[in-house]
Amino acid sequence: MELFDANDARTLAEAALRSITDSTARARGEEFFRVLVRDLAAALDVTYVIVGRVIRMPDGQEGIRTLAVWGGADFLLNMEYSLEHTPCQDVTCQTMCFHGSGIQSDYPLDTLLVDMKAESYVGMPLVDTEGKTLGILSAIDTKPIDENKRLLALSLLSIFTARAAAELQHQDREHLLEEKVVRRTEALRAAQASLVEQEKLAALGSLVAGVAHEVNTPVGVALTAASAMSSYTAQLVQALEAPKVSRSDLVNLASRLNDAAALIEQNLHRAAALIGNFKQLAVDQGTEHVSTLALKDYVQGVVSAHSPELRKAGIKVEVEMDHLLRPRLPPGKFSQVLSNLLMNAARHAYPDGKGGTVIVRAGEADGWLEMEFIDHGLGLAPGVRERIYEPFFTTKRGQGGSGLGMHIVYTIMQQMGGAVEVHSEPGQGCRFHLRMPFEVKSCLPPA
Repeated sequence: MELFDANDARTLAEAALRSITDSTARARGEEFFRVLVRDLAAALDVTYVIVGRVIRMPDGQEGIRTLAVWGGADFLLNMEYSLEHTPCQDVTCQTMCFHGSGIQSDYPLDTLLVDMKAESYVGMPLVDTEGKTLGILSAIDTKPIDENKRLLALSLLSIFTARAAAELQHQDREHLLEEKVVRRTEALRAAQASLVEQEKLAALGSLVAGVAHEVNTPVGVALTAASAMSSYTAQLVQALEAPKVSRSDLVNLASRLNDAAALIEQNLHRAAALIGNFKQLAVDQGTEHVSTLALKDYVQGVVSAHSPELRKAGIKVEVEMDHLLRPRLPPGKFSQVLSNLLMNAARHAYPDGKGGTVIVRAGEADGWLEMEFIDHGLGLAPGVRERIYEPFFTTKRGQGGSGLGMHIVYTIMQQMGGAVEVHSEPGQGCRFHLRMPFEVKSCLPPA
């Protein structure tokens, strides 16, 4: 009879082990712990099974935060409780804990045992591969646990505490890895944002130098004309103070004064327009707001602000779009896209000042703004075309190329809910196709 009981207990343990192993094999995280406590309770025929993690309570004492609790008929809500005056306190010291009966009298200050109407208890620690106690796995019943059930409980708990500890350790490692990925991602984003800002400042600095040089010409002409006007005015005063003055002399001086004044006005208007376009571009690039743009005028303004660089490269820009086209776009972001495309054409499509034409077209179709930026320059080799949007990729390494220009274009188009495509063959120029909502709602960086 004794042999039969031992075999029967072994058979019951093996069946329970197979059942729980099968049910938890594919489970991970919270699901694993819920399946574990439910199936252990069924295998051991006990009312409660608890699996929990060791935590530090607000008072500094050790406590347990449950990961899953089976309460007889269903799962109970997870809870936190102090380990002081509980049988679990012994478990976290990495000793097995068994009380076949009278658990409430053994731990009279544990009110949770009273609420459970607990009579018996068996528990084991969850220990990681480094010997640290991570938590507990315990079975609690409202009736005594006999010797056979004690052996079955200790057998099953000893097996599944190792599995539960491995799951907890895996979760901890995943959490640490996720934190490391988040930190590194944030660092990369910060570094990229800093590099993009540096690129913007470098481009703006180049633009400032070009505009300053361009403004010097009309201002110099205006100063020369103003100096001539001063001379003509002195001659006029001298003529008027003379005893005799001829009508033809006065008409001649007046004509010279008029020409000089017209020259001053014309060149100052030109300088004011250059400064105005540059100022608008600089202000726009510092803001994220969305506004309605008179698109053709705006594009021509951006082109005008870049006229020194474009003229140096021998580039003529033709803007082909309806004057009535008025999309709602973030001007700062949009101007960055145009600026980078213009500078890309100047540096790559028509290098060494050989010159050519750039065509900018736009139209509306089904709520989308469709734009084309076309040059007839050198074109792109297949290897370059495939990598053109990669950050830091440039064919001008060592010649001032940062490799961020087209990456910024790609990123901004994504932020605006649009896309950019490039079509090019070596020696046949480039065609950039830009597609964005006609009314952009917002333009926020990705999270």
